[in-house]
Formats: sequence, structure tokens, C-alpha cells
Amino acid sequence: MIFDIENSEIRKYMAEGEFGIERESLRVNADGTLAQSPHPFGKHKNIDRDFCENQIELIGDVFDTPAKLNAQLLELQEIVNTELRKRNELLWPFSNPPRISGEEEIPVAEYHGSLKSKSVYRQYLAQKYGKKKMLFSGIHLNFSFPERLLRILFEQRGGDSFKDFRNDVYLRLAGRLTEYAWLVVFLTAASPVADKTIGTGSNIYSSVRCSEIGYWNYFTPILDYTSLDKYIGSIERYIEDGNLRSVSELYYPVRLKPRGENSLESLAEKGINHLELRVIDVNPLSPTGIFTDDIRFIHLLLIYLASLPDSEFDESLQLKAIRDIKSAALYGNTEMKQRAEKELEKINSFMIEYYPEFSDVMEYQQKKLTFGRSYAEMISGQYSGDYMKKGLELAEKYQRRDCNV
Repeated sequence: MIFDIENSEIRKYMAEGEFGIERESLRVNADGTLAQSPHPFGKHKNIDRDFCENQIELIGDVFDTPAKLNAQLLELQEIVNTELRKRNELLWPFSNPPRISGEEEIPVAEYHGSLKSKSVYRQYLAQKYGKKKMLFSGIHLNFSFPERLLRILFEQRGGDSFKDFRNDVYLRLAGRLTEYAWLVVFLTAASPVADKTIGTGSNIYSSVRCSEIGYWNYFTPILDYTSLDKYIGSIERYIEDGNLRSVSELYYPVRLKPRGENSLESLAEKGINHLELRVIDVNPLSPTGIFTDDIRFIHLLLIYLASLPDSEFDESLQLKAIRDIKSAALYGNTEMKQRAEKELEKINSFMIEYYPEFSDVMEYQQKKLTFGRSYAEMISGQYSGDYMKKGLELAEKYQRRDCNV
């Protein structure tokens, strides 16, 4: 196991963490078409764009609780909406984009001066994957365990380098989280409805962006988790052979990130600072796109995974992990539902024994498995039919902020 759950001091600090988030949304006009105006925020440290000029990315600070993180998202969203009201624009509330007539409606993000290379990179992505695929918005959740937890473990186990020890912890944890990412997809999938211009009908996928037609590379990466040097080397090989332009093009469910700039050079120099989970849909049922209980559940899942016996995340398990994610993204997949029921029961038993204070979070997740209670089922029931009309109504409601997180 990565952490000794029987150690009361270790167990105490495992219940803490550092949480960060990036939430993507598209700017639309009052009629639901993609906004063609320049990005309204140039220098705000928490508000940026991602692929295209009409996309908003909210970048949360690091907080010690999911509730604080979600509260900041709501504040940032209000800052954005205050500006968008002046333009008669809205934030589209779904992961799936609105109606698109053609790719000419999707302007690549415009960066200038020393940042010009970012626009060049996005032009490359547009040519390789097509602009439409890059419109699928999602949520990236960043997490790290407290530094003092890792320091205690390092002192107990000994070794020459705390940095190497921390790298090993997060490498092992990233492998396990990737193996269980299908469960997160199954429980947070929130995009069963889409406009016909996107190329998929309703109720085929519960999460289009995580499905077989979603946000993936044209190959399945096989990564080496045995050391940070080997992990970096396995990515570098894909760059050298032309499969990837840079580490940013690695469309993988879990990334290992350094503090600050995301580059392999920075990762090698600084080591691993946190995990980034990339399989979460923007949930239109929440004004921030995510519920606080879902953020906490992912923390609990990581605690559980860190307490399991050691195992190797080999090539066969990596291939299976990606297949499982795509299967979990299928709407009404009864086989994955049965697996989710079994896994949640195991996790719930673990939490009852070690963290009974989080019983409400586990109950919230288990209720999703009853008929009509999953996000995909609720969204399909509420928003099937006139996707564009209902999407605009919801966007207007959230812009008025007559709702709670």
C-alpha cells in the first residue's frame, strides 16, 4: 500500500488535501450561436481561454476543501457573467457544444507577442483533430495530499531523496487512479444530449467527450510508471516519433503535473506536485459545472486507492483502463453499472470503518445508481428535445444567479 491506513496519524492527514480546478465553457450569443467577439479577459490570473477564442476557462486557486474551491468558481463565474451581460452573451452550460454551422465559427485562440507560439500550437491541433472536437468542454480536477503527510511517511520509511519519494507516491497513485477513472466517468457523466450538428444523437453516450468518439489521441499511450525518468521517457518517445507535438497533447485521463509550467523539463526538474484528473463533464445541473460532493468523492477514492495492496500498472491494465472509460461513457451500460455498484460497496465499507464522517458523500454517490438518479438520466429527462432552447434557458438562469452550488 502507498499509505498505512492503520496508522492514526497517517489516517488523519489523508483526510486533508489541496484542491484546484479548471472549468471550461463556451461563450454564446443570445440565440445560442458561438460568440465571435474577442476574448473579454486578457490579464486575469483566474480567467483564460483554452483552444478557441470563444471559450472561457476558469482557473481556481488551491484550497484545502472542495467547498471553498466551488465557492470561488461561483465568484469567478459572476465576474465573467458581469462582462458577458454587457455583450449580450452567455456561458453555455453543457460539456457538449451548441449548434455549429461550420468550423469557420470556431476561431482559434489568439495569442500575441511572446505567447504567439500558443496560437501556432492550436492551429496544429485544429488541423490534426478538427475544430469541433476541441469544443467539448470539461473539468480538470487537481489534487495533492498534504506535504506534511508525505514528510512523515518519508521519515518513517527513510531514503536519500524526499523528491524521489514524493514522485514515487504520485506515480503509483496516478496508475491506480487511471485504472479506476471509469468509475469517476460513470458517476459524473453529464452529457447525454447533444445537437445533431455535433454528429451524435441523444442517449447514445452519457459522456461524449469520454466516449469512443471523444477527446482522445489517435493511439493509446502506454506509459512507464516505474520511475519519473521512465515516465517522462515514455512520453518523449511519442513526441520523437511524431505522435505528439508536446506533453500538452497527451489526452490521457490522469496527468502528473509539476508546480507552475506544464512541461517535461519542469516535471523532471521540480518533480511531481499534483495529479490532474481530466475525465469530468461540465454538469449542467450545477451552476459551477460540478457539485462539491463529487469533488470530495474523488478525494475519498484517492484515499481508498492509496490504501490498497501494491500492484503494477502494466500495459494490459493500461489498455483495459482506457477501454473501461469508453464503456462507462455509454448511456445505460448495465455491465458498468453493476461494476460500479460493487466498487462503491467496497469503498463505502472502507469509509464506514475509517472515515464515517464522509458517509453522506458515499450515500450521495450510491443514490446515483438507482433508477433515474444518475446525472445522465436526469439530464436526458430534462433536456432531451429542444437542446438549444433549454440550454439557453439554463444559461440565462445561471447568469441571473438564482441558484445554489
